[in-house]
Amino acid sequence: MNERIKPFESKMQKSLDSLREEYVGIRAGRANPHVLDKIRVDYYGQPSNLQSVANVSVPEARVIQIQPWEAKLIKDIEKAILASDIGLTPSNDGKVIRLVFPELTEERRKDLVKDVKKKAENAKVAIRNIRRDANDAIKKASKANEISEDEQKQIEDEIQKVTDKYIAEIDKAMEDKSKEVLTV
Repeated sequence: MNERIKPFESKMQKSLDSLREEYVGIRAGRANPHVLDKIRVDYYGQPSNLQSVANVSVPEARVIQIQPWEAKLIKDIEKAILASDIGLTPSNDGKVIRLVFPELTEERRKDLVKDVKKKAENAKVAIRNIRRDANDAIKKASKANEISEDEQKQIEDEIQKVTDKYIAEIDKAMEDKSKEVLTV
C-alpha cells in the first residue's frame, strides 16, 4: 500500500470504530453493561467511570446489577444513571442497584433499526469525505509534480479499494446490529 494512503485509511478505521462504539450504546432489549460505559460518578470529588467504583454484572437476561464498593455511593450512582440518557430507572435495596430493561415493542425495535441505519449512513458519509480529501491530496501532489499521472491513477484506485472495504464493513456492522435489535 502506498504511504500516502495510510493516514487516510487510519481515519477511515477511526470512523468505523466510532460507529461500532455507538452501536454498543444501542440497547436491544437485553441487558448490556456497555450502556453504562459513559456514565461518570462523583467519587471523592473525581468523576469516575461506573466500573471503577462498583461491580457491574448481568444476573439475568434483562437485568444489570450494580454493587458499589462503598454503600454510600448508591445515591450518587442512582443520580448519575438518572441524569444519563440511557432511559432506565434504577431501583435499590440498600446494597445493590438494579436496572431492568423493558421488553422492546415491535414499533420501538423498528425505530432502533432506523437509528442504526442512520448512524451507518453518517459513517459512510464520513468515509466518503475522507476519500475526497485523499483524492484532493493526490491531485495536489500530481500538480506539484511530486508523483506522475500513472502513480496518481494507481493511488486513486487504491483509495477507492480502501473506501469500498470500509463501506462494506459498515454495511456488515449495520446488518449485524439490525438483526440483533429485531431478534425477540
